[in-house]
Parts: sequence; structure tokens; C-alpha cells
Amino acid sequence: MKKVNSITILLSACLIFSSCGMTNTAKGGLIGGGGGAALGALIGGVVGHGKGAAIGAAVGTAVGAGAGVLIGRKMDKAAAQAEQIEGAEVEQVTDNNGLQAVKVTFDSGILFTTGNSALSSSAKASLSKFANNVLNQNRDMDVAIYGYTDNQGWRNSTAEQSYQKNMDLSQERAQSVSSYLLACGASASQIKTVEGLGETNPVADNSTEAGRQENRRVEVYMYASQQMIQQAEAGTLQ
Repeated sequence: MKKVNSITILLSACLIFSSCGMTNTAKGGLIGGGGGAALGALIGGVVGHGKGAAIGAAVGTAVGAGAGVLIGRKMDKAAAQAEQIEGAEVEQVTDNNGLQAVKVTFDSGILFTTGNSALSSSAKASLSKFANNVLNQNRDMDVAIYGYTDNQGWRNSTAEQSYQKNMDLSQERAQSVSSYLLACGASASQIKTVEGLGETNPVADNSTEAGRQENRRVEVYMYASQQMIQQAEAGTLQ
């Protein structure tokens, strides 16, 4: 048992810190086949800043290695498509089924002015391309959208009031992105989660302007739907 645990830890470290040179396809087979959910949650928690482990369709049973490979292949393609969108930062994460997923981050310099949830013209152009060239090409993937802010307080507000205003603003930003994606033709049934998380889960130092800029962001996750998993298990996923 110790030997098995050691191998699992070694594989985890390899995947987390170097990705071992693997594509989503290869990682999908490795993760989907064995101690999937636990290993997937670990990788998602590190690479996805905690969110990667919280997404995914509830399937109730472990997903097989073959299905993981097919899903990984689809995620590789979706990631490549997303990388073509200007202003989109693309990462590979895992969902709570241990399956590969795609995280796309849009920051406020592209999406919003400070303290505002209205989309800029450049943001609309990027999101339109994302809806048409990525989401509409992958309608069998589910989507989660999370909005964030930095931790700066609001004028004439207490710390508690500022925290709540940031929470509200992050929700408005997530909703703005969701609404525009839908207006551009994204499927309403595809978007499963639209949530504002305020100043929580910072990805950079809030004490610097550059860090605050990174923390004012919207993250879009694309992950395998229950239908997609079922097709992969049946070997019919294209």
C-alpha cells in the first residue's frame, strides 16, 4: 500500500508542477482511470486556484480511463480554440470527477473599468468570438462563470459594506459576461453557474496595482457535461 501511495503522490507532483509534457488526452486517461476524483481534486485545487475541484457534473460513479482519454481529446481542442481569443488566458484544470476541464480567465482591463460591470467594446468583441468560436463549437460542454474583484474598499463605506459591495460587483460582472455570451448565441442550457465571489480567492498581491488588476477578473470554466461523459463511456463521443 505504501508503494501505491508513493506512486500516486509522485504522479500528482509531476502533473501539478510540470504537467509531465502531457496533453489533456493523456492526462484524461491517467486521471479518469484510477484514483480519479481525489487526484483530480488535488490538481484542480492547485492549478485552478481551488475552483477546478468544485466544477463537474454529478455522475455518481468513477469515470473509466477510456472515457477520460476521449474527454481529454475534446478539451485539448477546446483549449486550442480558446487560445485564439485575444485577451483570454487559458489553463488546463480538472473537475470534481477527475476529468480534464478548461479554464479561461478574462481580466478587468479587457472587460471592465474600475468599479463597473459594463462591458467595454473590446470585451464584447472578445466575448463574441469566444461564444461563436469556442462555446458554440462545444455545446456538449457545461460552463461555469465566476466573477471577482480586488480587495479595495469603497468610499464612505465600512469594511463590511465594502466587502458586500465587492461581492455584488463581482456578481454583476459574472452576469454581464453570461448575458453577453447568451446574446451572442451561446446556449442557455450550457451555462450552469453564474456566481460572484467578490475579493475571495485572489491570484495576485492586492497590495500592488498590478496585483489588483489581476484579481479583478472573470473566470469561465468549460467541463464535461453528464451527456458528454455518458457518450465517452459508450465510446461514441466525437
